[in-house]
Amino acid sequence: MYRLVLSAAIAVTATSAFAADAPVVLDQELAQPHVSGYGEVYLGGLYFATPGDDADGTTAGGAARVNFPIDARWNIQTDAVIDSLWVEGTNIYSYGGAIHGYWRDSSSYALGAFATINGYGGDEGLGDAGIYTFTVGPEAQAYFGNVTVYGQVYYGQLRASGESEHFDNWGGRGVVRYFAQDDLRFDGELGFSRLSGFGGHFDTVSAALQANYRFSGTPWSVFGRYQLDHLSFSEASGSVNIHKYLIGLRASFGSDTLLSEDRNGATMDTFRPNFTVPAPL
Repeated sequence: MYRLVLSAAIAVTATSAFAADAPVVLDQELAQPHVSGYGEVYLGGLYFATPGDDADGTTAGGAARVNFPIDARWNIQTDAVIDSLWVEGTNIYSYGGAIHGYWRDSSSYALGAFATINGYGGDEGLGDAGIYTFTVGPEAQAYFGNVTVYGQVYYGQLRASGESEHFDNWGGRGVVRYFAQDDLRFDGELGFSRLSGFGGHFDTVSAALQANYRFSGTPWSVFGRYQLDHLSFSEASGSVNIHKYLIGLRASFGSDTLLSEDRNGATMDTFRPNFTVPAPL
């Protein structure tokens, strides 16, 4: 079944916590509006679980996110991302970026909108088709002491350069971030997306867990993540489960803890599916 994924679809979609009673106190100098952000890299593996047709893969990638405050409340954040997959001698990769515009009160909530665009390439002529996707939608965060609740919904399209036909893409995701300490964060995420067109649709249900630890007094963080994507096709029986596990390293600037980064820095992100596989339109 994973071969069907490789040749027939694109997974473009778009990971309970307890709040502390005491208020969160942030460093006053770092709480003032200023440019901040981080860059990260990761390495991991994928496992495709299908009846009688399992396969393994390797994945690597990274991201860079920078937040630009316009004033005390309004912010612009820019993202750049890349992800690459190797499975049975074939390489597939995606690359792109996002922009977020939002109003934030670091003591209560943030509200705004975002847009993404991604391109796809790889072996066997995948880069020659000019396949790309874009999405737009609203996003919001709510802050409850040491807990952040984050939600997004979006609509977009999958297109190929020079082609008038396209696939519609819509979905949403919800994330809970729990700060056990200022430099120790745990994330849980759930998401859904649907890619539809040409009389059928392709659904992805995602669930993820992530742990992040920042070394006190340094810009360096380490993280580990596990994500499960459940893929199903209206045109075919059965489904595909893709398990992705990775470890990564992050370098931040303009923040002194993971909590201050979340409330005053580059706090927004976008969903990145386990598997990006272009298909001819």
